[in-house]
Amino acid sequence: MTDVLAYARDDAGTPPSLVPDYGSTLLRAPRQPLLRVPQTLTETTGPGPGGAWERLMGASLADLTTQHGGAPIGQRIVVSGRVLDEDGRPVPDTVMEIWQANAAGRYVHVRDQWDAPLDPNFTGAGRVVTDAEGRYRFVTVRPGAYPWGNHRNAWRPAHIHLSLLGPAFATRLVTQLYFPDDPLIEIDPIANAVPMPYRQRLVSRFDMATTEPNRALGYLFDVVLKGRDQTPFEDDHHD
Repeated sequence: MTDVLAYARDDAGTPPSLVPDYGSTLLRAPRQPLLRVPQTLTETTGPGPGGAWERLMGASLADLTTQHGGAPIGQRIVVSGRVLDEDGRPVPDTVMEIWQANAAGRYVHVRDQWDAPLDPNFTGAGRVVTDAEGRYRFVTVRPGAYPWGNHRNAWRPAHIHLSLLGPAFATRLVTQLYFPDDPLIEIDPIANAVPMPYRQRLVSRFDMATTEPNRALGYLFDVVLKGRDQTPFEDDHHD
């Protein structure tokens, strides 16, 4: 007998606005019911396909290890995958941006002042546009874990932030990519804001075919925009 699963229409696994163990949500979670604001043509249209995003935003920044005068410190990795719709069809011409900490767990940001070194050869930001098959690919370094002030001895697991732009800037979605076998995932309030089994959709897969000999380990991470297999997305930015 075959199990029949109900179709998950929206937001499968999307974390709630209020997560008591994630301290800052106590301050920013809405206190009143949300209101839907109808979008106009300005919010639902954009540059369009055929290289229009590149012409607007400039050349892709797919290799974060070659943006400066020397090679960054850390384990070089390749992160690749596909952006798919609810029926598993590729979503082309989608802008994907990433940002992350360096190998020591430090962001290039004025508010990040913890005692870890900055890397002059690593900024931690990249951008590509998905191809006709919905594929994307970045070369970067594996980010380090870092402390945060949520509770005593709190550490964020290694992660990469991903931002996707649909047909327009107002259709932006944000999620996080984690790495397999990281023990910090199970005790991290942000990761655990996403219930199981959806949380596993945020963990990349090591892939030997993506791994480049003598150069970089490879990880796969597909992003599903909606439906039963949807990737959990954030309502707001998280550190």
